[in-house]
Amino acid sequence: MPFDESIPELQAAIRKIHGVEPTYVETVAVRETFNGETVWEGDVQVFEVVGHPTAKRAYAWSFFNEDSRKRRYIAVLGDGPVVSAQTAVRAYIVAGVKSGEIK
Repeated sequence: MPFDESIPELQAAIRKIHGVEPTYVETVAVRETFNGETVWEGDVQVFEVVGHPTAKRAYAWSFFNEDSRKRRYIAVLGDGPVVSAQTAVRAYIVAGVKSGEIK
């Protein structure tokens, strides 16, 4: 696990964002590429969740946002097309591009 994020902080983010109770399962290294170039690389923490009608997993990570000078926590539920840490990162990137948050 990277030195800059802790399981309890990510669990708190999952509770706040999705209102479910997470239990840590594992850490998965993810490298997402597009047209042969790396667009995102890092560790994704995987959690089992209780309290959601369909999702049984959540995928979470954090990064330091240079613009706001604050740590940003990302938590994606394992629901629908999100079935792994890799697809959680892809879903986050696609949503960010559509919203204009990621360029």
